[in-house]
Amino acid sequence: MGFASVEEIETRAKEQECQLWETILHDDMTERQVDRLESIGKMSSMYLAMKDANESYDKDLKSQSGLSGGDGEKMMEEVRKMQNLTGEFVGTVMANALKMGESNACMKRIVAAPTAGSCGVIPAVLLPYYEMKQVPKEEILKALFVTGGIGEVIAQRASISGAEGGCQAEIGSASAMAAGALVYLQGGSDEQICHAAALALKGLLGLVCDPVAGLVEIPCVKRNVLGCVNAISCADMAMAGIQSRIPPDEVIDAMQEVGCKMDSAFRETALGGLAATKTGQEIMHKLMESEEDGTITT
Repeated sequence: MGFASVEEIETRAKEQECQLWETILHDDMTERQVDRLESIGKMSSMYLAMKDANESYDKDLKSQSGLSGGDGEKMMEEVRKMQNLTGEFVGTVMANALKMGESNACMKRIVAAPTAGSCGVIPAVLLPYYEMKQVPKEEILKALFVTGGIGEVIAQRASISGAEGGCQAEIGSASAMAAGALVYLQGGSDEQICHAAALALKGLLGLVCDPVAGLVEIPCVKRNVLGCVNAISCADMAMAGIQSRIPPDEVIDAMQEVGCKMDSAFRETALGGLAATKTGQEIMHKLMESEEDGTITT
């Protein structure tokens, strides 16, 4: 996909007299020199991989460090008991985000969307939507094309790497992509899709990447939940007609500026933020000692 701006996608969609997702599909066909069926088939494979990753979650599996595992099932149990404040849909989304993040920490197969550290956001909102809203699978695939277009622009204009732009570039980008997808599924306009993405991204501007012990576990797994809930909130705002006063492309450019000015301690180096706290340092030293003597304990 070769879009340099969200505005370009919107403009091209109007010129082609088609929806946003189809413009992005056409671009993929042109760039990869494939036909429509092959492009959709590739997206279908990604969707099925997301579905499989969610279904293969093992509540008893722990990461090698012992820091991750089981929380997704705890959240889902709360939903089953109807004791969570957020209701069935959002609660299930939260549980799925935890499950996907934990599966990544346990070295299981996931879909980087757009990165491994943010792999829980997009699947977590789309899979429950498909199941609970009973929409055709084709609509989910179209929503995934929307995520791809938004993600491509962010990658082109800024970054989707925590090492370059902090966690705003990973969870922030995934949240923006998911928000746009949800608005599409809710029947929103192209303009509303773009506003949702902008609202989601600007809400997470400045989010640092501070993995404890350098592992994609603390706080990464639970930040996927934050990205999901933020996406849902922003999708609802956009559907209500609430707009981002700052255009999407300018929000992306602002994220790039913030990332460039962010100290390296907050860009995946595990030298600042939560990683530098007393407990964060204790966890790191304990893991280092366990690695030296050949055992991994919590």
